[in-house]
Amino acid sequence: METFCAVICEYNPFHNGHARQLEKIRAESGCDRILCLMSGNFTQRGEAAVFDKYARARHAVLCGADVVLELPVAFSVAPAELFAKGAVKLLASLPDVRVLAFGCESGGKTEFLSAAQATLSEDKQFKATLKENLKSGDSFARARTKTLLALNEGLDESLFSSPNNVLGVEYCRAILSYGSAISPLPLKRVGSGHADGRVRRNFSSATALRACMAQPSIKTRRALKRNLPAPVLPDALAFTPFAFETAVMCALAAADPRSLALVTDCTEGLENRLKALQKSNPDYRTFLSKATSKRYTLSRLKRILCANLLGVRDRDVRDFLASPLYYKVLAVKKSGAEEIFSSLGRGEYPLVARKSDVAALKKDARNCFDCDVRANDVYNALRRSFCSEFTTLFVE
Repeated sequence: METFCAVICEYNPFHNGHARQLEKIRAESGCDRILCLMSGNFTQRGEAAVFDKYARARHAVLCGADVVLELPVAFSVAPAELFAKGAVKLLASLPDVRVLAFGCESGGKTEFLSAAQATLSEDKQFKATLKENLKSGDSFARARTKTLLALNEGLDESLFSSPNNVLGVEYCRAILSYGSAISPLPLKRVGSGHADGRVRRNFSSATALRACMAQPSIKTRRALKRNLPAPVLPDALAFTPFAFETAVMCALAAADPRSLALVTDCTEGLENRLKALQKSNPDYRTFLSKATSKRYTLSRLKRILCANLLGVRDRDVRDFLASPLYYKVLAVKKSGAEEIFSSLGRGEYPLVARKSDVAALKKDARNCFDCDVRANDVYNALRRSFCSEFTTLFVE
């Protein structure tokens, strides 16, 4: 029986750093195959992906993955805790997934598991201290970090202060909370940091590369050629921007405050503030600069706007987390497809490849898949293209 090392990813776009990570997984995980659980057309930053999910899945398989599954959009546009819980829920349901690899800025397996264990112990003292820290105006994430560090001597603060580390802790927390036997494999990142906008000779961040794609020039084309694997480069050079930001602001303008308040993290009357600011700041970037504060971070606001556009509500996300789900294969390496599908067939949930498969899903799983379909339709409208929800790519 073959074993899998999983990676939870976005590949927006797939770059040299990702290719290097897959190489390290081959060398260090002890597993036979690599399974990527990838966000679909919308990402955890609250953005539309630069390429559709099938193109990005194809890039991943051509560059070293064996199979790419889709992370449902209800989780892909959620805050870190729910993003991680949704992803690990799917991976933990697959018995052949033995390892979960993730990029990190620092720390090893023991440190991540210790930090995750500390986050599971939220007793009365924790809640009281958290309440006091929130009074200072910090975001919930920052207030929780201060509380954890104050009550748990010896915790590594860096595990809670850098983006990949934060996600790593949440992955380990989800593994522990589900009682899963999956073993975490932290892999140190190389090159640019997660949000570093500087273009480097090699290993630039996805943030920097998206900026290059949006502003084509001889200089940026050269940067893309240095930083992207060969299968990705033609798509990157042909990229044209689309009107995601306009669509988000139109959806906000049309939203009723009561429906906006149903989106995850839109709490404490934030919906009224967003609606008021939108009226006098219709430009997306100006609006975000005015709305961002110590308490309401940029990433939180972007996720709220994106989830509102897609009609993803907090109640739905939590219902999906508590219910059986499904597996949606975006792309698979043709040479090993039979064995891979056999392995997926041993999972707790059904595969969805045809409309008839959807009809057999239980209620919450069907609703979760309907969210994916709606998100796919929105993305198609933005890109003025058609991408079927019922496609599986077999990559040579």
